[in-house]
Amino acid sequence: MKTDLIYGVEDRPPFKDALFAALQHLLAIFVAIITPPLIIASALKLDVEKTSFLVSMSLFASGVSTFIQCRRIGPIGAKLLCIQGTSFSFIGPIIATGLVGGLPLIFGSCIAAAPIEMVVSRTFKYLRNIITPLVSGIVVLLIGLSLIKVGIVSCGGGYSAMDDGSFGSWENLSIAALVLLSVLFFNRCKNKYLRMSSIVFGLCLGYGLAFALGKVNMSALNVEMLMSFNIPQPFKYGIDFNISSFIAIGLVYLITAIEATGDVTANSMISGLPIEGDSYLKRVSGGVMADGFNSLLAGIFNSFPNSIFAQNNGIIQLTGVASRYVGYYIAAMLVLLGLFPIVGAIFSLMPDPVLGGATLLMFGTVAAAGIRIVSSQEIGRKETLVLAVSLSLGLGVELMPDVLKQAPEAIRSIFSSGITTGGLTAIVANMVIRVK
Repeated sequence: MKTDLIYGVEDRPPFKDALFAALQHLLAIFVAIITPPLIIASALKLDVEKTSFLVSMSLFASGVSTFIQCRRIGPIGAKLLCIQGTSFSFIGPIIATGLVGGLPLIFGSCIAAAPIEMVVSRTFKYLRNIITPLVSGIVVLLIGLSLIKVGIVSCGGGYSAMDDGSFGSWENLSIAALVLLSVLFFNRCKNKYLRMSSIVFGLCLGYGLAFALGKVNMSALNVEMLMSFNIPQPFKYGIDFNISSFIAIGLVYLITAIEATGDVTANSMISGLPIEGDSYLKRVSGGVMADGFNSLLAGIFNSFPNSIFAQNNGIIQLTGVASRYVGYYIAAMLVLLGLFPIVGAIFSLMPDPVLGGATLLMFGTVAAAGIRIVSSQEIGRKETLVLAVSLSLGLGVELMPDVLKQAPEAIRSIFSSGITTGGLTAIVANMVIRVK
């Protein structure tokens, strides 16, 4: 396949070129990797030390996962320049799980459900009739819409601000607005470096304003912790399990498998490799298998599920560098950043409104991606009915969780998440509804 690439998948660029390409990828993914642990830690009201450790382990796990994807170990890995990072899709179910059983239940459920994606990687051709683009589009849309609430809570000052009465203060909303407008401004710039760094610049400006307004609590920093070295400890917080959390998180793994397939396909196209035949199926199967395996590995090392980042496909196109060996440099950088607590500590002190301004836009983008997937299908009477019933039940539960107050505990815990309710409804409705 003809391409405009400077370096193909199996080419080894000189050190200078590889390092420069790796830095651009790192710039595009860094904020996206650390955002989910920051949001989850804020929702669970964790202290600075725990938050910092979760951020560090997210970077460490993303580095190991990226290496596995690029290197391919046995049947695991796409053997492409596939960058992995902490997935946004799991935030809603993880917060719901954490509020019930804390970190042990989160990590236990994520580890237990990860093999679902690994099994899907081997049986994908059979499941494609069940998890259709319409179903996956509805689930992605519900993920985006449910996360927007999380983003708005952060903009107002986070859950801690609800307790101390400062939620929605002009300071909090001003900081969030500055970040949001800055990201939009830099994103519209013609300069590719400004555009790629738009979220980083937005966060820096918001952090600066928050500091000036006295919103950054530097006293929470522990000098001894900053000077130490993070040693990854498997199962540091223990593990726990319950069936409802397993179902909620397992459903998102199913959808992640479909997203990973699309990402590996797009990466293959950009890298000039065929998107049909045995070699393509091997790449897709290996990529999705690695997605599940890396998420299991992340859970063991006290981090959250990983997924392939779609935004990096754009950087491959931008730089003309598709060499999977660049992935080794990115992996090494992420692992190093994860081993130094100061990186996690700096970001764990970031006030909620700073993060809220950036994530609001990110989550809106997730919802827009869901709309794009749904609209790419022909929307007939059957599809309209599937959409209507799935969104009604999914958003209904999300907006009014008390509707299940009288239901048995088992039912309430499974269907309290709008993503789970809407997703399962979409799968069943798509199979059952027949329009004559």
